[in-house]
Amino acid sequence: MADLQRQLQALSDEHQKLETELQEIVQAREKLESQQQENKSVQKEFNTLEDDANIYKLVGPILLKQDKRDAVMAVDGRLDFIEKEISRIEKQINDIQEQSEKMKIESPPMGASFPLAFGLDDIETTPSWRLRFPLDIQHSEVNLGHSGAE
Repeated sequence: MADLQRQLQALSDEHQKLETELQEIVQAREKLESQQQENKSVQKEFNTLEDDANIYKLVGPILLKQDKRDAVMAVDGRLDFIEKEISRIEKQINDIQEQSEKMKIESPPMGASFPLAFGLDDIETTPSWRLRFPLDIQHSEVNLGHSGAE
């Protein structure tokens, strides 16, 4: 009995860990997708500029003049890096989802032993309303707005 409880708790803990990890990875992917959109906007803006246009890069509190070719290469490089990172994160997401599915398949069958693991050995004979209400309410009369005479 206690062994099943420990096993279920371990599975629950592992599943919770996977869910937390998945949330963190999804947030990282969302951040990368936001950066990707920003860089694509910059890339589109560069495409509208003349080759001799003045481009400035913010470095700390200073604006430094930058050649268009260098600026385009830097943005293209960032986009390439971001796309690779998104692909890597997508693979991590798929791996975690596969792990979660594998855990569901490998988890012990609950069947009749599930209630026993939690001390609910009389669950089959206990009416469901008794499981929901405290003892002091179970045996008291409740007036639901109906009179005894109809």
